Amino acid sequence: MKKVLLITLGTVSLTIGIIGIVVPGLPTTSFLLITAACYARSSERLYAWLLNHRVFGKYIIQYRVHRAMPAKAKVIALIMMWTSIISSCLFFIKNKYVLAIVVSGGIIGTIIIMMIKTLKIPNEADLIVKEELAERL
Repeated sequence: MKKVLLITLGTVSLTIGIIGIVVPGLPTTSFLLITAACYARSSERLYAWLLNHRVFGKYIIQYRVHRAMPAKAKVIALIMMWTSIISSCLFFIKNKYVLAIVVSGGIIGTIIIMMIKTLKIPNEADLIVKEELAERL
């Protein structure tokens, strides 16, 4: 039962994270990390799939190994997030309360991203984690 619940929670979190790529103020990274934690505790196959994903895998591994994000990933995340927030606020959101919620979410997301340590020098540890996981499966 616990395994099914964690897989379900991980899949919902992954879905929200993917939606967060295009929805302003919705933090993709935190939902992907929740997904990784759920899958790691419930399904080695799903966890391996997530770590080997061509888009998400590298960032999750770097965060797990170093507890940090590359500077380039931070910049891209912030640019994409604020571009979608600003365009949504200018062209689509008419209600001032919704506008305040979206901007507040963007500010919170920015603070969260900035609080994460910046990865200075990537190293071999990323590859070691992938190799160890591949050996277990």
